[in-house]
Amino acid sequence: MLRRYGQVVALLALLAVEVPVTALAAVMLLLSFALGVIVLFPPQVMMVRALAERNRRLVRRWTDAVIEPPYLPKPPPPVRQPDGMYRSDRTLYKTPRVPAWNDRWKWLLTDPATWRDHLWLLLEPVIKVALLPLLVLAPGRGLRVYAQWSDLLLGATAASRLAGQVLQLRRTRNLAADSQAAEMRRIERDLHDGTQARLVAIGMTLGAAEQLVERDPAAARALLSKAREASSETLTELRRVIRGIHPPVLAERGLADAVRALAMDSPLRVTVDVDLPHRPEAPVEAAAYFAVSELLSNAARHGDARTATVDISSNGANLRITVTDDGMGGADPSRGSGLAGIERRLAAFEGVMALNSPPGGPTTVTMELPRVLPEDWADDRLKLPRWKAFTVATLWATSWCPTFPQGIVAGVFKILGVEEKSWFLALYLPEPWQWPAIAAMICTGVCMYVLSIRIPALHKREHWMLRAAGPGQRCVA
Repeated sequence: MLRRYGQVVALLALLAVEVPVTALAAVMLLLSFALGVIVLFPPQVMMVRALAERNRRLVRRWTDAVIEPPYLPKPPPPVRQPDGMYRSDRTLYKTPRVPAWNDRWKWLLTDPATWRDHLWLLLEPVIKVALLPLLVLAPGRGLRVYAQWSDLLLGATAASRLAGQVLQLRRTRNLAADSQAAEMRRIERDLHDGTQARLVAIGMTLGAAEQLVERDPAAARALLSKAREASSETLTELRRVIRGIHPPVLAERGLADAVRALAMDSPLRVTVDVDLPHRPEAPVEAAAYFAVSELLSNAARHGDARTATVDISSNGANLRITVTDDGMGGADPSRGSGLAGIERRLAAFEGVMALNSPPGGPTTVTMELPRVLPEDWADDRLKLPRWKAFTVATLWATSWCPTFPQGIVAGVFKILGVEEKSWFLALYLPEPWQWPAIAAMICTGVCMYVLSIRIPALHKREHWMLRAAGPGQRCVA
């Protein structure tokens, strides 16, 4: 109880900061729009946001109520045009400084959360004074009521959540497109520098053998032998390129056997431990396979490792992969494209990568792909929640009563003029109200039947939409 009263005192003591900040924010806002000193608006907004964020942290610490920030995503940095200039509306600039400032100013001005923060700051003293009796008599309940008030104005809205999801999807799409373009360039480079050059050499060798076949048959046979050896090497290289696109063992036998085959071909002593109750979708398997392949390759070439361990398991509906090697450590995603490429692959499935590589080793990379085992988590979602199942059972158990005995049977008794009223409620009403009551009973029963059918149907529809969306996709209610 003393701790609660201490929190209440701290909450009220914040008025000593909030009231001056309110006055300062009002002056800065007036100067920004009345006198045109617009450079004061961004710092004024960030000052109010800092105070609002502090309030969210205190509410989360005191009441365990999590208030999500409602702010729209920050605008991306200005993009340089082919002519070297930066565009802001219809004006071109040599540096990105002014376009970035304009985008930031518009972002702060048009974000509804900006003005909700101002409204919260303006009403904050009034709310605290109004809640003062409750805070003194029941501090725990008073803090919970204050948390609800804070969540009302400082919590995330549907628009802010949707904007964040749209931004995340846009970034994921761009990363997937960049990753695909990089793979296409790699395949083109391998075919151009390797296979194509060998085929050209084979053609030239066969042409020389054709010229020597009559004059010097021995030399022609030697050239044909070289052409046969070169064709064998070309076929081996072409198979390697094909495996780089999509290994046949991955398509035929799945991720577990593909990683085991990768471990046998690796120069390291690799231990593979796989515990997957379900096989992921093909795109997920490909992303996981090439991520493991890149990590083992990095450990052998750059980490000077001798042994490695690959652990593939499921964490509920999530796919978790951990790769550990005994190399010299010091891996940094910013110094090479390998780890950055893995992040791009995982980002297409909303996956994350955690790297722990201290100097001297060992290096541990943990990757997690959320909700990519559809047979695991979709089946759980197929089951109705308890409250829905109870509602459906109640509707099925009671819908017959208003439909038949209180509705249809009572109507038949009314038409036939049967004097026996029995337990038909509508027949006990005054004459003008009997038929409306019978019709209302029938409509109520029919609606209950419809709801008892529609609730499971809608739930099953959400399940199939989740399945159709594919791995890594989230259903937003």
